[in-house]
Amino acid sequence: MEDADFADRAVFLPEANALVLADLHIGRDAASNVSLPLGEQEDLTTRFDALLTKFSPNEVVLAGDVLHAFDRIPEDAVETFADLEKRANDAESDFVAVHGNHDKLLSQLVECPDEYRLADGTLVCHGHEEPDSTAPRYIIGHDHPAIAIEGKRRPCYLWGPETFRDADVLMLPAFTRLASGAVVNGMRGSDFQTPFVGSSSPFRPIVRDDNADETYRFPALGEFREML
Repeated sequence: MEDADFADRAVFLPEANALVLADLHIGRDAASNVSLPLGEQEDLTTRFDALLTKFSPNEVVLAGDVLHAFDRIPEDAVETFADLEKRANDAESDFVAVHGNHDKLLSQLVECPDEYRLADGTLVCHGHEEPDSTAPRYIIGHDHPAIAIEGKRRPCYLWGPETFRDADVLMLPAFTRLASGAVVNGMRGSDFQTPFVGSSSPFRPIVRDDNADETYRFPALGEFREML
């Protein structure tokens, strides 16, 4: 995945000029009665704005689970979604929201396809079910991967070369910081909720340290878990 730039739980693909992030779970604070110190809306929109400034993408794709609640869309969630869309439009970026398993009501806010193909052929889908289309590379979310290193849990990306239909898979961490993440250290293929992971062993964790401005690429889990 050398052609990708990683930042703040998102990925930018230069050849497609596209920014992709997954699992915003807008409205999760209202559903769980917890919040970030800045508040969910301010946290999501501020970080989203920073990514737009950093990459200036032609398009932004939200890879599913844009919303959190299944049965209603809280007013704050409507406002947050509208704010994200406006920020993308102000940055002259096309704004696309892909349907995830939590997004039963997302069509009330925006047209939401089940999958979306980027200019470089990459297919973006949420990852909770197999896509209809084939692609040389898939970008998914859904499982909220994290890895524990030296006792600290860190959100991580999982990169699987030729692991699904002989194509590459990149699983993104949850963009919301309210998701603690599923620690992948000891997870086997059957522990994942996505059909994109048959075996976890070939998947390589990628950890982004935005404070140090460093991206750390680790060996495949089959090898790396022996080092942890």
